Amino acid sequence: MKKALFAILITLLIAFNTVSAADFKVAVVDLNKVMEQSPQAADISNSLKQEFQAREQDLIAKAKQLKQLEDKLTRDGAVMSAEEAKRLETDIRSRRRQLTTSRAEFREDANLRRNEAVNRLLRKVGEVVAQVGEEEGVDVIMTDGVAYFNKRVDLTATVLKRLQELHKAAK
Repeated sequence: MKKALFAILITLLIAFNTVSAADFKVAVVDLNKVMEQSPQAADISNSLKQEFQAREQDLIAKAKQLKQLEDKLTRDGAVMSAEEAKRLETDIRSRRRQLTTSRAEFREDANLRRNEAVNRLLRKVGEVVAQVGEEEGVDVIMTDGVAYFNKRVDLTATVLKRLQELHKAAK
């Protein structure tokens, strides 16, 4: 009796899932492609380059100065007085520490700003994906971890087109 009831229950569940799956629309968006090809991503990249260019050039100049001092110590250390050589070594160590600290701060600041900008873009992309999904009548949109999908369920081009339209409208 229990086996028959269990078999009927399984049959009903399979039948229900088959009917539901027929009305279920799934789509895919390649977020990596969207993030690489959207005009907003290019704007973020250009903006960050401009924002951090002066600091990067300053770090490069400081590194060159440090290298020149190290070369001077190597080249002229033998003919310098002990006091002068010690002063130069101290200056080199101090500049090396400052440069290391400055580089770390630069990387941290650049990463923080990039992450903030990328997160804003991801929120915008999520809004656009949701809008496109509603307009297309999609029940589920998958973005990551999809091993294979047919091009007919790919909404990436539609999302990119919408982002390009929003970019043009914002300018």
